[in-house]
Amino acid sequence: MAILATENVSRQFGSVFAVERVDLTLNAGESVGLIGPNGAGKTTLLSLLTGDLRPSSGKILMDGKDVTSLPLYARVRAGIARAAQIPKTFSRLSVRENVSLPAFFGAGLAGDAASEWIDEVLEMSGLSDRAGKQAGALGLLDRKRLELAKAVASKPRVLLLDEVAAGLTEPEIASIKEVILRLQPNRAIVWVEHIPFALQGVCSRIVVMDKGSKLLDGPFDEVWASETLQSTYMGT
Repeated sequence: MAILATENVSRQFGSVFAVERVDLTLNAGESVGLIGPNGAGKTTLLSLLTGDLRPSSGKILMDGKDVTSLPLYARVRAGIARAAQIPKTFSRLSVRENVSLPAFFGAGLAGDAASEWIDEVLEMSGLSDRAGKQAGALGLLDRKRLELAKAVASKPRVLLLDEVAAGLTEPEIASIKEVILRLQPNRAIVWVEHIPFALQGVCSRIVVMDKGSKLLDGPFDEVWASETLQSTYMGT
């Protein structure tokens, strides 16, 4: 059984479909790259999965159970977390305090168990030596790391990444990929990205969207070599 799935999910704004009849399955431990041109519906689909938006029609299933009507906080408790393109950190709090909040209120941890988990997340994210630093004083790469750390601190089984490589240089993208690979074991990942090479070595499968619909879904190398992808995404 898929850990997360959509069945004919659509989201309509007026007469325009941002997402139209999309079926998607995500298995435990699987990492899927979600790509497509601007306006393809990728971020809208993530918002439907997290509960930020409600579908106009269709279902969202977690472990086979219908979670379509669950609000965002309940999705977090069910095991879904999202890291945003623009890091949403508490700038006046320390790095450790930022990570503590989802550990307490998302994962429901307390005491020594919370402290040990926070230390582990900071280590995985490469932020241990910045734990006491104010989040607002971090550079972009470290704020991206902190955004990932906050998402993982809630102990999700499904981690949704929304263009977390945006705005980074190639060496910085390589660094953020290393963090994601450390976070990958024991959880499923959907990574929306406009920088396709960032997905290589992390995602074994690619889903291609355009104009709200799913065009392709398959192994990375197979989809990457397809004429449909080259035409839709590369414009060749």
